[in-house]
Amino acid sequence: MKYKKLLNLVFLEAVFSMSVLLYAQAPSSENYTPDWESLENVNPAPDWFRDAKFGIYTHWGPVSAAFVGSDPDKFYAGWHGMKMYEDGQKVPTKNGKPTTNYEHHVAQLGDPAEFGYKYYIENFDTSGFDAKEWAELFKLSGAKFAGPVAMHHDNFAMWDSKSTRWNSMNYGGIDPSATLKKEIEARGMKYMGSFHHAFTWMYFAPAHAYGGVDPEDYDLYTNPHSLESTTPDKQFYQAWWEKIKEFIDVYQPDLIWFDWWLENMDEETRKKFLAYYYNKGLEWGKDVVVCYKEDTFSETTAVKDYERGRPNQPKNNVWLTDTSPGAWFYRPNAKFKTPNEIIDILIDIVSKNGSMLLNVPPNPDGSIPQEMTDLLTDIGKWLKINGEAIYGTRPWTIFGEGPTRLPEGGHKVEKIKIEYRNSDIRFTKKSEKEFYVIVMDKPDRETLVKSLSTQIGVLNSSIKNIELLGSDEKVEWNLDEEGLTIRAPTNLPSEYALSYKIVLEGYTENDIGGAVEDHVD
Repeated sequence: MKYKKLLNLVFLEAVFSMSVLLYAQAPSSENYTPDWESLENVNPAPDWFRDAKFGIYTHWGPVSAAFVGSDPDKFYAGWHGMKMYEDGQKVPTKNGKPTTNYEHHVAQLGDPAEFGYKYYIENFDTSGFDAKEWAELFKLSGAKFAGPVAMHHDNFAMWDSKSTRWNSMNYGGIDPSATLKKEIEARGMKYMGSFHHAFTWMYFAPAHAYGGVDPEDYDLYTNPHSLESTTPDKQFYQAWWEKIKEFIDVYQPDLIWFDWWLENMDEETRKKFLAYYYNKGLEWGKDVVVCYKEDTFSETTAVKDYERGRPNQPKNNVWLTDTSPGAWFYRPNAKFKTPNEIIDILIDIVSKNGSMLLNVPPNPDGSIPQEMTDLLTDIGKWLKINGEAIYGTRPWTIFGEGPTRLPEGGHKVEKIKIEYRNSDIRFTKKSEKEFYVIVMDKPDRETLVKSLSTQIGVLNSSIKNIELLGSDEKVEWNLDEEGLTIRAPTNLPSEYALSYKIVLEGYTENDIGGAVEDHVD
């Protein structure tokens, strides 16, 4: 009898433990309310996002034409709609002089009071845009999610909006958000949209200070306010909400990405958005993702983003880097990072539990520059060979080894020039029995992985096999107290980083063993 009761207790305890585990892992099936206690129950990084690793978005809109004819030897700030009004007098500047953006605008068009920002909108050229070509290139690059910058700081909707007249259908005759959604999803990628319009309140303050804004256009430039004002009015809040709600309802994106300054809007608005979007995800049967900057949300309710940056250590929570190979928007004679640089940054990001969102800056008419086509094609070729070591992976026991490290982590650390060498190594894993050693540059004849030394004990079982992704040649290797020495095959599959797949025998432990009675005190 005692034995039977004991078995029942063991069974009930096992059922209870499994129920707790399943409850903890399962996403909520009930609606979320706009409070942090409820929103803490979301799964901010569902498996599809954790597996994807690489996405693309596009900074394209009326402002893309602003730098046509600019001097390639001069610096121009990216926020042209803001900086074009900074003349140093009506709108103060740090040095009391006009910005190069102002000088360029006057030289190209004339006085901003007469040729204000809306001139770019009214002359928006969309003749080169082809959603199929864009989506095909994104697919070729190896991206797993993609979409437009739906609304930048300029308050212009890159969709057929009913919530604002300042949209790409009224000015441009196209709905790129709709056509891109169709073509992106048709190629098996997730669809996203990015929103930067929280900053519009600050972005167009110089336009009011400079003068010449028609009151009829306040729905673009916002209501007049001082340069120092950091408190948007009620009308701004209402317009902000209507635009993003419309995009969510119409285009059902898998991912919404926010630029900075949303952290300066009130907390109620932020909670309202999260609850609404996550509830829409439940309604659609989708695991949706929100990405943010600064302290807009928490890492338990959304995915933190590092602009042109990344941590210098792995993070427990999944995170994202948004970056660009050059300027965010079109620039003539633009200089782009090389495929090798982008690939190395991606590898470092993935090894630390992150993903990359790469910007593509189209030409003013919406066509993709040949340099960007070549860059994305090369990245795609590398991922076709090495994608197994990137997609669907998780951080390994350590993220890497080697002399080249970021001196600090955070936003915009990419300004620190880093060139990874073949002595720099990063790790990822697919399972407890399969992990990858990624050599960050074309190796010499031998690569020594010091972290795998038999004296350190990082490996939990014996190595069963090692292969080089993209190669059929047998890989020769030796494991000793110095580390794992891998001899590179004669013919290498890539000029960039190489990925070695290591298969382990697998770690096991003895079962507790014996009869139940032997373990009862």
